Amino acid sequence: MAMSADFIWKNGELVRWEDATVHVLSHALHYGTSVFEGLRAYEIGEDACVLCGPEHFERMIFSCKVAYAPSPYTVEQWMDATADTLQANRHRSAYLRPLVFRGHGPSLALDGREGPIDAILASVPWGAYYSAEAQEQGIDIQVGSWRRTGSGATAAMAKIGGQYVNSQFNLMQAHDSGFAEAVALDTQGFVSEGSGQNIFIVHDGVLITPTIANSILGGITRYCIMTIARDLGIEVREQNIPREMLYLADEVFFSGTAVEICPVRSVDRIVVGEGSIGPVTKALKDEFFGILHGTRPDKRSWLTPVHVSMPAEERQTA
Repeated sequence: MAMSADFIWKNGELVRWEDATVHVLSHALHYGTSVFEGLRAYEIGEDACVLCGPEHFERMIFSCKVAYAPSPYTVEQWMDATADTLQANRHRSAYLRPLVFRGHGPSLALDGREGPIDAILASVPWGAYYSAEAQEQGIDIQVGSWRRTGSGATAAMAKIGGQYVNSQFNLMQAHDSGFAEAVALDTQGFVSEGSGQNIFIVHDGVLITPTIANSILGGITRYCIMTIARDLGIEVREQNIPREMLYLADEVFFSGTAVEICPVRSVDRIVVGEGSIGPVTKALKDEFFGILHGTRPDKRSWLTPVHVSMPAEERQTA
């Protein structure tokens, strides 16, 4: 699907896609002073059901606070903007990208707080991040050579645009080496996270994931998975994970808004388990997607429905 839509929400109003532009001297373009989120909406009936919308926007407002770029809008206003954008674009299934950034100010000074803060929210069609084969057989990943920046040097818990250069280094290196993805280690050599995903391992039936202290983003999907696991009676541990545990694990998988839940087939060309999706990963995935597609109960009200009307001709071809 092409990454385009009719409208983008910008600074409180819907504008045409082609008119959602910024100045080339915008502070964020030069210094990475942006904060963003990634959300998904899933089609259930005639609704676009937004997964954990308030939680995403609460994290975004926190990230804005850390970045000294206060969000111009509240959680409720961001949710309203989300509904308006989905309805304007007639998207029932979409990836959503809200962004707060420092715009074109009076100078190019490093401290850009004299300049304006702009905000946008886009919705675009977005299917599965990885192929159906990858979802069943898993992907091949490597441990990246670039360490995740440590606490006190950056704010890993905040989703700040400039920090993702570190992720790009590892991901491009992985692609050039023939891998689908990379996992980073923290400054102490423990497993941190993927380029834009949290990571889980399964060992002896226990679900294990790095701690917040391992320079990870506190993922919303990560939280959902841990909650589902406990509901299913699976023991969950947040702890330091030495690199070699990736090779010892019975199962490894990534989680995130874009990748959802994706199994890992091999790490550094060492096969994980049976080299395909494992039973714990599959059980979590089945429950997670069951909630997202309305076939299993949404007991915790993770989904916010937005009614999206379709023109008659689109309803007939759907």
